[in-house]
Amino acid sequence: MFIVQALLSAFSMFWEILWPLVLGFALSALVQAVVSRRTLARLLGGESPRHLALATLFGIASSSCSYAAVALARSLFRKGASFTAAMVFELASTNLVIELGLILLVLLGWPFMLAQYLGGLLMVILLALIFRLTLSRQLVARAREQAERGLSGRMEGHAAMDMSVESTGPFWRRLWSGRAFTVISHYFVMDWAAVWTDVLLGLLIAGALAAWVPESFWRAFFLSGNPTLAAIEGPLLGPLVAVISFVCSVGNVPLAAVLWRGGISFGGLVSFIFADLIVLPILDIYRKYYGWKMAGYLLLTFYVTMALAGYLVELLFSLLGLIPTQRTVAAIGGGLQWNYTTVLNLLALLLAAALVIRFLRTGGPAMLAMMNRPASEPAEASHVHEHGSHEHQSAS
Repeated sequence: MFIVQALLSAFSMFWEILWPLVLGFALSALVQAVVSRRTLARLLGGESPRHLALATLFGIASSSCSYAAVALARSLFRKGASFTAAMVFELASTNLVIELGLILLVLLGWPFMLAQYLGGLLMVILLALIFRLTLSRQLVARAREQAERGLSGRMEGHAAMDMSVESTGPFWRRLWSGRAFTVISHYFVMDWAAVWTDVLLGLLIAGALAAWVPESFWRAFFLSGNPTLAAIEGPLLGPLVAVISFVCSVGNVPLAAVLWRGGISFGGLVSFIFADLIVLPILDIYRKYYGWKMAGYLLLTFYVTMALAGYLVELLFSLLGLIPTQRTVAAIGGGLQWNYTTVLNLLALLLAAALVIRFLRTGGPAMLAMMNRPASEPAEASHVHEHGSHEHQSAS
């Protein structure tokens, strides 16, 4: 009975976030189709405000899963991007993305979506300042030496693929071309393939916690009986909960909904959502990519940045009176109903079906098989993509 309740809660949350996930990944795929990664390293070679602003914008455009973002950041670093710009890119590509904001909007409401975007920008600024004050050239040099060894992490093939439409002609004509549709379908399916395990794990954990853990435990754990202590504890505790959850990317949002219902502070919830880049599997990848010392440095600086961002967001939203007082999450145990969510989900499934069909007809499975291969091999994937695209167009 308890297992059934947990699965029902997980499915209820999945049903609520289905259309935001599909729409978010579709919009992300569209952006990636028209934004090339080939010039990123050249544009991110410094640490000036301009370089970091570009790193933020390109990170938002890349909209990667956490593992692909980490792999792509290393690739940019190896090609000449500054370490600070690479890490800013990594933060933006997981915490300032379209799909994350949409899911927060649907599950928790617009204040959480606004807090995510504002907090993400604050994290970029804070991280740049902390790096400027504490990051030594010797540590960066050691990290670069380790990065050049090319040890494998996860999603490196996916991170290295650049399928953007760069042909000549007006922008809108390129965007609505058959080739652009093919590229969008490929990014859409591969982004889903990159995050589905995290989404599934996040939903199952959230469903189990919602069904099995009494609210009295959460209220005591988050000190919700004392708002002052809860506000102090939340941003410190939120990232630590994320570290041991093993869930990253958009998969931690359903778990965030459970924590909010349980009594975590507003700032604590924000810092928890941001902590997808310091979960245990990713910390192990940092060790492989940059060495033990840089992995420890990233854990410490990212944690401080996420906690500070949580405090600042809590303070600002408290002053503006924007912190929600309602802790009921309708998606938990809400069940299926014939409403706007159902209609939007059906439309989203039609869109997803069209993109998947295009993906299958244009050489997509061959590229999908390369997602977890070393980064040196996706050049072959680009060839497969070009061949599949031209083959489909000639058939049309």
